[in-house]
Amino acid sequence: MARPMGPRFKVARHLGENVFNHPKALKRGIKNHRKLSEYGKRLLEKQKLKAYYGLLERQFRRYVREAMRAGTNPGEVLLQNLERRLDALVYRLGFASSMRQARQMVVHGHILVNGARVDRPSYRVEVGDLISLKESSRKNELFAGNFQSSENTLGYLEKNIDDFSGRLLRIPSPEEIPVNIQTSLIIEFYSR
Repeated sequence: MARPMGPRFKVARHLGENVFNHPKALKRGIKNHRKLSEYGKRLLEKQKLKAYYGLLERQFRRYVREAMRAGTNPGEVLLQNLERRLDALVYRLGFASSMRQARQMVVHGHILVNGARVDRPSYRVEVGDLISLKESSRKNELFAGNFQSSENTLGYLEKNIDDFSGRLLRIPSPEEIPVNIQTSLIIEFYSR
């Protein structure tokens, strides 16, 4: 399983945004970009989205190609498909405190989808699927603490604290997804 392993804080400073949702990420300030060309703006947006979901170029390009073939607004489809990844939903439901931790939880087999163990972070969750924490993992104070202390403010997710589970109620609209990205620039980048 390939994933970006570089320096997170340098990447966050370069992108000008705390894409890792880490308290120290922008501690030393944002790098000052000179005036960017149109190509540079598109490239920066693409890099932001890739960093946020922790994807490498090859996998990200696959998501973009799939979104472009969808027929409707490709930028919207791209964001929806990325948000329906299992690791993203584990993070959004509050099982993990970061996207990296969510990915690790999935890979280590702590997460069940509809009662079956799924260990692929890229697994696409369908509407109505039940995401839950494995019975033996509920005793882990870190996982239980994360899940019980986080609030669900997203309308497309339902969270059941007593049962350590959550459900995808519907496909999210791009406005609901808490990511500050202009998907049109990303689609333009790959359309050239």
